[in-house]
Order: sequence, then structure tokens, then C-alpha cells
Amino acid sequence: MVTGYRLFALFFFLCISAGLVAQGERKDKTAVTYEEIYDEPYSVNKLFVHLQPLYGELFTTNVNAGFGLEASYYLKDKADFKAHFRRTYSSAFFDLAREQAKQSSEVDNEPTTFYYFEVGGTYHIKDFESSSKTKMFLYKKSYAGNKWAARVPLNAEVPCKVRKIYGARLGAIVWQSSVDINNVMKKQDLTTQNFSEVNNEGNTLFNAVYDATTNPTGEVSIFSNVSTAGLYVGGSLTWIRNVAVSFDKFEAGVDDLILTTYLDILISPSVKLDDIVYSDRSVTPIVTRTYDISPVGVTKFGFRAGIEGKFNRTLSWAYGGEVGYRPGIEGRMFYALLKISFPVFGTNLDYKVESFGK
Repeated sequence: MVTGYRLFALFFFLCISAGLVAQGERKDKTAVTYEEIYDEPYSVNKLFVHLQPLYGELFTTNVNAGFGLEASYYLKDKADFKAHFRRTYSSAFFDLAREQAKQSSEVDNEPTTFYYFEVGGTYHIKDFESSSKTKMFLYKKSYAGNKWAARVPLNAEVPCKVRKIYGARLGAIVWQSSVDINNVMKKQDLTTQNFSEVNNEGNTLFNAVYDATTNPTGEVSIFSNVSTAGLYVGGSLTWIRNVAVSFDKFEAGVDDLILTTYLDILISPSVKLDDIVYSDRSVTPIVTRTYDISPVGVTKFGFRAGIEGKFNRTLSWAYGGEVGYRPGIEGRMFYALLKISFPVFGTNLDYKVESFGK
């Protein structure tokens, strides 16, 4: 009897599965024909200018978000160059360490605005073309609106050329930020007793803030500023497709993505932390002293891996992301970055036309 129930259940399951498969067959899933309009991965714009209304960075030194500007230039098949700048809109949106310093800092250091500047180039070690394929979604104007949103689009595989670039990267990076020194002290097992007054080794920050009644632990809210200047060196791999085809009974399809992945070593010979400036207001007149911040450990080496994508159009958008360890304060180096560019202006800088005399 049990075996009969099992056989019935198996039969029922097979019937349901067959019915679902039959219902899943699409009537519009038929072969399509296409005609190539162009397939020229070397005919891309020379200059791209990015406006970045928003980026976000999870940086253990200072979580931040804001806006940026970027420009990239392609010098034939020899090299390409890039310059990038970004900074926060304000301390409230979004410069976390700077805002915390404004709200709770008990030292006299003025919190600085986060900004980041990078400039560099990529030498094309190998720039070549090979055969590939791309998938293009099949779209009709009649699919517009809710019909397109509720539809699982069909796609067609089209042969095309792909341009590949193996590159060697080199550039410079400068950035600055406010930093919560108390978090750093916990990470590096430091206390206010480690910070000695400049030109007076016998007097520490602990001596200045200690009070047997109000502050027996000798703790104080400390914020400072960090700035670095350094280089990056690494490698990249770029894929460029620039193909368009016209489909029979469907709208034309385009794949003009320029996609780059990279891996860099970061080297910052200069990692500077501002000394702590503290005013003792328990005495009259108020005494202001400077304390050496050199006990805070810094690291001058790091690395990053990233990806960038943009489209070979006059007006478009782009995206990018990075993750890595940025040279700076020990234990506060990890970061993850996401940036969106819109609009992106592209041009081949070729405005020359032929002229003929009458």
C-alpha cells in the first residue's frame, strides 16, 4: 500500500513538472537575423569627462561620501591617462570623523575636510584584437512600459571583435582626512601617557587632563588630521567592444562597453599626522601645549584591486569600485569604494572636415 502511494506521488510530480515545462515554452523564441552596422573596437572616443554626483567609501580611518570629477584620455593604442578628484559635500553629509570632531573633540586641532586626488597613466604593453561574442537583448518598442518590466527578455549571441589591453600602471595619490585618535589608541594599545609634550619629555597629555575627581583615568576625546602623498604601480586588463547590429523585427543592439580591472601596490613615503594641541582650562591663564603624536604607528605600503566600466558614447554613464588597504594609520587602512558617474561626456577630439575650392 505504501509503495502504491509512493508511485502515485512520483507520477503526480512528473505530470506537474511536464506541465510546467510545457507552459515554459515561449512562442516568441524563434531564430532572428541580423546585419552588422559596425564592429570597430579601436574607434573609441579619446576623451571622457565624468561628473560624479555621488560616491561612497567605507574607510576605517573615516567613513565618507560626496562628489567627484574624473577625466580620462586615450593616446591611440600606446597609452591612456586619468585624473580624478573627490571630496565630501559637508561634514554632516558625509564626513563622519570630521563631524564627530566638531561634536565631541576636546583638543584644539581643527578637523580637516576629506579629499582625494589621483593622477596617472597606463602604458599599453600589449594592445590587440581578437574574435569574441556578445549577448544582446531583443527589444521592441511595443514592449515599453509595464510590458517590458514584467517580461523576461530574450537575448541573441552575436559574433564580434574585442580589443584587449594589457597595461602597466603608474601614478600619484594625495589625500587627507580627519581621524578619531581614540579609536586608533584602542587598536594600538596606547594611552594619553604615550603622548609627551613637544620639547618637554617629562610632561605627558595624561598629566594635563588628569584630575583625581573628574577625570581619574586621564582620558580625553582626541581628533587629529592625517595626510599622505605617494605612488601607485600595478597592472591592468581592459576589454573594449564597440559593435552595433540591426535585428530583423527588433530594435538595433549595441555593445560599446570599455571595462578595466586593475591591481596596484600603493606606496606612500609621506604619512603625516598632526600633533595634538590641548588647552588646559583648569588653570588661569589657560595654558596651551602641543603633544607629539609620533607614538601612533603608520604604514607606508598597501594595495588595491578595482574595476571600472564606461561606454563609448557622446553622453552616457560609468561606474567603478575598489577594495584594498590604503597606506596610513596602522589598523585603520581597509577601505571599500563605490562611485557612479553621470553624465559622462565622450569625444574623439576630431573636428577637422575636408574643404574644397569652388
